[in-house]
Amino acid sequence: MHRIINCLTTQHDWRFMLLAAVVCAGGIATAITLVGLGRSAAPKARRLYSTAGALVLALSIWATHFIAMVGYDPGFAVRYTPAATLFSLVIAVIGLSACVALNRGGVDRSRRIIGAVTGASSVAAMHFVGLAAVTFEGARFVYHPVIVALSVVVSLGFAVLTGLPAQSASRWRLPLVTGFALMSVCSLHFGSMAALDIVPDPSVVLTGGMGETGLLFWLATGVAVIIAMAAFVVGVASWSRNNALAQIREAVDAMPDGLAFFDADERLMVWNARYAEVNPEIAAALTVGMSFEKIIRIGVAAGRYTEAFGNEEAWIAERLAARKALSCTLEQHVEDDRWLRVQDRRTAAGGMVTVCNDITDLKRDSRALAEARDAAEAANRAKSEFLANMSHEIRTPLNGVIGLTQALARTEMTPDQTEMLELIQSSGHTLQTLLSDILDLARVESGRMEIASEPFDLARAVREAAQLYAAGAAEKGLSFFVDIEPEAAAWVRGDVVRVKQVLTNLVSNAVKFTDQGFVSLTACRGRRPDGSAMLRFTVEDTGVGFDAEARDRLFTRFEQADGTITRRFGGTGLGLAICRQLAEMMGGDLDCESEPGGGSAFILTLPLIEAQEPAALVEAQPDAEDFEPHRIRVLLADDHPTNRRVVELILAPAAVDMTSVEDGAQAVAAYRDGGYDLVLMDMQMPVMDGLTATREIRLHETVMGLNRTPIVMLTANALAEHVAAGQAAGADRHLAKPFNAAELLELVCDLGEQQRALAA
Repeated sequence: MHRIINCLTTQHDWRFMLLAAVVCAGGIATAITLVGLGRSAAPKARRLYSTAGALVLALSIWATHFIAMVGYDPGFAVRYTPAATLFSLVIAVIGLSACVALNRGGVDRSRRIIGAVTGASSVAAMHFVGLAAVTFEGARFVYHPVIVALSVVVSLGFAVLTGLPAQSASRWRLPLVTGFALMSVCSLHFGSMAALDIVPDPSVVLTGGMGETGLLFWLATGVAVIIAMAAFVVGVASWSRNNALAQIREAVDAMPDGLAFFDADERLMVWNARYAEVNPEIAAALTVGMSFEKIIRIGVAAGRYTEAFGNEEAWIAERLAARKALSCTLEQHVEDDRWLRVQDRRTAAGGMVTVCNDITDLKRDSRALAEARDAAEAANRAKSEFLANMSHEIRTPLNGVIGLTQALARTEMTPDQTEMLELIQSSGHTLQTLLSDILDLARVESGRMEIASEPFDLARAVREAAQLYAAGAAEKGLSFFVDIEPEAAAWVRGDVVRVKQVLTNLVSNAVKFTDQGFVSLTACRGRRPDGSAMLRFTVEDTGVGFDAEARDRLFTRFEQADGTITRRFGGTGLGLAICRQLAEMMGGDLDCESEPGGGSAFILTLPLIEAQEPAALVEAQPDAEDFEPHRIRVLLADDHPTNRRVVELILAPAAVDMTSVEDGAQAVAAYRDGGYDLVLMDMQMPVMDGLTATREIRLHETVMGLNRTPIVMLTANALAEHVAAGQAAGADRHLAKPFNAAELLELVCDLGEQQRALAA
């Protein structure tokens, strides 16, 4: 250790040592900065930065070595061999270029350490080659190997430390790496210089070489290059920073939204022109360092914020409190009926970025959309009310027509009268079908059509749907087939009513459009492309058929294959459109294949959901001898005299004693006066409607402890919501007008007998 101290204090001029340290540290820092700039530069510029960094690093360490040598005083005349001196510089350039190459880019720590050791090794080689370039008059060097080895090991240790700090944006990386590199160079140089002994040798004579003046010229040139490079780095960094700031400023000014930046003390630092535009009341007052509270107080004083009228201080306090959060978004209603969306975002350093958007157009559009939505909903409600009223008003007289024809059909008539009666009945049923189609379409469009999921016997449902038109097919001389594969004759889960509705429509069309040949309905199982099970129903006929153009519009509402004035077949053009929508609502599809004159095939596919057959419900039936023939007491409430007369005529042949009233209030009074087996209640009546009357009857039963009397809503209100309203009021059944005479008779007899059985 005393050799090193002696070398530093007595054999070296401290001014040259200080200069060497400054040159070394400055060159290393400049080289690291150049390499760092190269990592973020384009590929060509990256190579340029790396080359410049390697050259500066080599020059700075080489200059450090020889500046320290100039400050070394051995007591003898010194000369420097130019070739060896220049060769030492070449060694430094090559080795440190390899070091930079290994550290270029985003490399891991092990590669950085290898690069550092490679650089330190080249510096050691440069150092000893440089010492070999030094000659003395009448003297020579003698090394102490242990001290030399120790200095090399220490130098390599400091070099390894330069590779440890991660290549990140940390502010401590540059000084740490520079310090470790400086210690590596200094420990190598001064450690090895301390290991030298100069012994006299008269045989050594200086015959040539370069003196200290020439070496200083070389060193000055190297230092000038380093200074130039350092200046270049500082200039490039400053230009890049200013250019980046200018670009950022230009981008901020070009933003369509107002932007302002406040520091951690809520003082305004930067804003763009748009920020001043959306806040015109403060545009002239905006200055750097202005507080946010002052900005909003100016706006409040100018009457800008409509929400703050009459409550200014509380509004300001609330706005300042909301701004303390990490992020805040609010909408402000300002003067001139304009709206601003203000977004505050806290930065990592505690500052605040405020973005203002003028959303007046969005608010107006939103208000217009809301008004349009409300108008559409009002129109939809009006349409629904209109359809409900029209349904009631049409079904009421239609019930009279159909009911009276059914009652008249049971009387004696001439053949001509019978024919005319059949025509009336046919027209009535056609009108009823049309009305049902229109109401179904309205329910589908409004989204009120609900699909049930209940177990049902598929084979039975298919046969029932087909048999409705078997007689019609026979009258036309058509062969009529129903084929249900054994695999499809099972209990499944779904909406049996809607399935039968689609199938009856398809079979009805097939019979209607076929004059000769056959009509068939088949049901089978199948598989979808995804492998799931499905049901496939096919209705085929040998009818008129249709072409591809007609097929494309066949499932469109109010469209038919033949829409001309001379068309042979009637219909509304609604049936197939409704059927396809029902199929899709049930998770299936409806399609068709046909050609003109070659018949048609309509294919309905539905998902197959198997179900267990319900356990048989066995009801105890009373013995006939326990009950003698009796008459059923029926209370009928209906405000329409024709409908009351229709019901009276239909029930006249049955063992029924009927009491008729005109409104719900009379029905409640009549029910309280005497016991009835059954109540037939219209829904829409004056004084008291049927729903209110039903609730009053149920309340009377509860208070008096009476048995529950069956109530049937016998009404022209046939929509799904009407059925649900009747059930909610306490009705047991719902029979829509126009109804079938046989259906009414069966209903009255069944419910009447059940009530008598319960009473017994």
